[in-house]
Amino acid sequence: MPPRAPLNWGSLPLLSSATRSLVPLAQQNAATPALSYTSTRGIKSTFGPKRDRFAHRHDAPALNSTTTAALERKAHSTPLRTGLLALKRGMTALYDPETGKRTPCTVLQVDRNEVVAHKTRDIHGYWAVQIGAGQKEPRNVTRPLLGHFAQAGVSPKRHLAEFKVKDGAGLALSVGESVGANWFAPGQWVDIRGISRGMGFAGGMKRHGFGGQPASHGNSLTHRAMGSAGGSQGSGSRVLPGKRMAGNMGNESVTVKNLKVLQVDEANGLIVVTGCVPGPKNQILKVQDALGKPWPKGPMSNAELTPIAEAAEPVEAATATA
Repeated sequence: MPPRAPLNWGSLPLLSSATRSLVPLAQQNAATPALSYTSTRGIKSTFGPKRDRFAHRHDAPALNSTTTAALERKAHSTPLRTGLLALKRGMTALYDPETGKRTPCTVLQVDRNEVVAHKTRDIHGYWAVQIGAGQKEPRNVTRPLLGHFAQAGVSPKRHLAEFKVKDGAGLALSVGESVGANWFAPGQWVDIRGISRGMGFAGGMKRHGFGGQPASHGNSLTHRAMGSAGGSQGSGSRVLPGKRMAGNMGNESVTVKNLKVLQVDEANGLIVVTGCVPGPKNQILKVQDALGKPWPKGPMSNAELTPIAEAAEPVEAATATA
């Protein structure tokens, strides 16, 4: 079939004379560029903008989803400097000579802590210091890790851990530099993280502290049982997630917050803190400035520790002379 000829809408008899007079005007406006705005008519609302239900406060703006915004949200709770790796040596007690009060405490030992690597915002997306502790035979270390230690100029380490810092100022310790127990000062507060002792499989009474069931009134061999695990119709005929039941006890990450540093022995690498810490003896622990306390005015680099050591030398020399 031959193509149909285009219709001339302006000449159709169905359109009124007023409508046909507007057709040339519409064709003329189509040739000109369109305006950058579109005028609309509506009713002005008497209500304000709707609050965001995803914000922590209704009057607060919505949270951003960028990595920069995520670091800004965590800046207030990110330590200013790195922490250290320490070994739990055991518990003891200290007595106050004035009041005679006995304070239980834990002895930690810092074993050859050295800075192995830095994590920067531009390359890795966050700021962190990688600390290595201990010593390991090179024949027992994989070749990629040997290259990693060789690039840092340190001996192979048995333990590696990262400590996030707030910004680039926390990277004042250079790669390959060692850090001692005097990184922490007596009187400051620290948080200690570690793996708790594994208890194996334990029942509900030992694992969660259940009170047990009665020992009389028809109870038949269910004295230490936990009882019912879930309802029928009330909970949907199922066991709700997170139900406390018998299972593996311990062997999980535990954080003990706000422990006070009582004594620091720089020569032997010992740090004495109040209370107990997770894990058995010789357990590796992460010691860092407490998040729930004001940031201490501690050193940011070893250069700030040098004047303290120099100030102690004249005192020792004067004592020896006397």
